[in-house]
Amino acid sequence: MKTRGMLVLTALCLLLGGCSLLERDFSSVEPHNSRYWESEADTLRAENYQDLVNDLLLLVGQHTENAVIRLYDYEDDMTVSEALEQASSEVQQETPMGAYAVEYITSASQAQRGYYEITVSVRYRRTAEQIQSVVNATSTEALPELLNAALQEGKTELAVRIGYFNGEQATVERMLSELRSQQGLSEEAPPWGAYYYPSETDVGLIEFVLDGSFAPEEGIPSVNTEEVTDEIENPS
Repeated sequence: MKTRGMLVLTALCLLLGGCSLLERDFSSVEPHNSRYWESEADTLRAENYQDLVNDLLLLVGQHTENAVIRLYDYEDDMTVSEALEQASSEVQQETPMGAYAVEYITSASQAQRGYYEITVSVRYRRTAEQIQSVVNATSTEALPELLNAALQEGKTELAVRIGYFNGEQATVERMLSELRSQQGLSEEAPPWGAYYYPSETDVGLIEFVLDGSFAPEEGIPSVNTEEVTDEIENPS
């Protein structure tokens, strides 16, 4: 029960706005809200598709690898299977945290009396520490301060969830170039990179790598400071 209590507190923090993992707004949240948790320890519940998506996001936010979800109000195996596949794809491909942190999601369902019991497994490509270290910013104006603080603390990476981003990749890259200059880094120094999630046209999270050691996986949009500097000096 102690573990479940910690998860409930974290879930409430997320829902009340201390964190922004959940992709939809909620009008009210009551303590120990049964909307997301069953009475059994560590068992989630969902009554519709959006609940299912939010359950998966709660698991990602906790870096939970295995969990059980009870899915109500679904009538047949095919509908459940389609909902699970769609929800898993949405979380992994269309949400900032899912695109940043999740390698893949697998699930299996078993019909019970009155509900389906879903077993979920999540494979991550980020550690629990990396997920917990993600910070929130309302706009790109906060990035210079966050990046400077990260460098002062000796960090080599920083992930920032952005509340508002309107095609400002060039602005972000110029910030990185200016910051490198302030740090006295030469062009021969390893490049810094900024990577955008879930996509470069729908940015909700920016990952900064500040030592040149990270090579993004194929398909993840990225720009490094050397490319931006070249574009500035040699405009087309």
